[in-house]
Amino acid sequence: MYETLIDRIYECAFVPESWPSVLDDIATIAAARGGALLTADTEVLGWTASDSLVAVWDGLQRHNLMACGERFRRLVGLRHCGFLTDQAGYRDEAEMGEDLLYRDVLWPLGLGWAAATAIPLPTGETMVITFERDRKLGPVGAAAVDQLDILRPHLARSALIATRLRLQRAQAIGAMLAAIGIPALVFDAAGCILAVNPLIEGLEDLVRWEARDRFALVDPAADAILRQAIGSLDAPGNKRKGVRSFAIKARNGAAALVAHIIPVRELARDVFVRGAGVLVLTPVAPVHAPATELVQSLFDLTPSEARIARQLSAGDSVGKIAINADLSVTTIRNQVRAVLAKTGCRRQAEVVALMGGLSNITARSAGYDEALSKAVRRPN
Repeated sequence: MYETLIDRIYECAFVPESWPSVLDDIATIAAARGGALLTADTEVLGWTASDSLVAVWDGLQRHNLMACGERFRRLVGLRHCGFLTDQAGYRDEAEMGEDLLYRDVLWPLGLGWAAATAIPLPTGETMVITFERDRKLGPVGAAAVDQLDILRPHLARSALIATRLRLQRAQAIGAMLAAIGIPALVFDAAGCILAVNPLIEGLEDLVRWEARDRFALVDPAADAILRQAIGSLDAPGNKRKGVRSFAIKARNGAAALVAHIIPVRELARDVFVRGAGVLVLTPVAPVHAPATELVQSLFDLTPSEARIARQLSAGDSVGKIAINADLSVTTIRNQVRAVLAKTGCRRQAEVVALMGGLSNITARSAGYDEALSKAVRRPN
């Protein structure tokens, strides 16, 4: 009966751009104006909808109802493996009118009745599919719900396939990082591991693997910076922060690696499902001081801070740097303090050791592998 439509539902697992037109076709079963699909946990993580329902989502954002409104919570709370109508969650229209979704968004647009289903996903989120019907047409009937339930298993499987594909893509990114010699892992907003490559798994002297997919850095100071960085990834005003980098010390106190916290935002979330960030580790090798541009990019330093870091690694004193730059010693000291804060170092000597030992991360080399093996080698 719905063979072609079912084929198109599965196509959406591989071509998500097809969802709006497929939702439109399914909506005709309930004589609905259109359909919408969203994924959420404690907040809406993503959504797509028929063109006819774009105004609904604009209203949800305008009234700050995107973060899982009352109807969403009631639908999920019923734990029903099928489509439900508004009558399942509300006693009558009077109670519906107390919900801002109906009163301030749906009813002013001429909508007000729906058939919706909640589908739990293996990543911990819930996918909700809803078909919104004009209020003047009355509630969605039982016969339409029965027809939608025929399609629900296919919708659920399509969502599962799409989720698994995205998880595999996240794993593939980790494997790719391993292939070019970069220890890395992907973590979610709670700091739990989503994907990890073998290179970082081998750093047991520097990275501690904990229960419930959690991890920590053995270096207490570095771990404190890591926790702060993870907690502030999505904090207001932090969107432009970019990469947070700091040193990780080995057991002998010497800088062994540089940690980089790379936030996952915008389109990158399609690859890293639920991913909040990527931890990338760069080993320190005894080579020449790095170029100013490399230092700047690794540690989010300003151009002047990067130059000072490189000059320190070359053995220049604060006084000499001030004279060469025609600046006051106070100004240079302030910039040195900024370098210390951004690199996670406490003393200038640590900056010298760190800057003097940075390896070039633009290519994998024998020197890189040797530095990595030394970083994980236990002291005698």
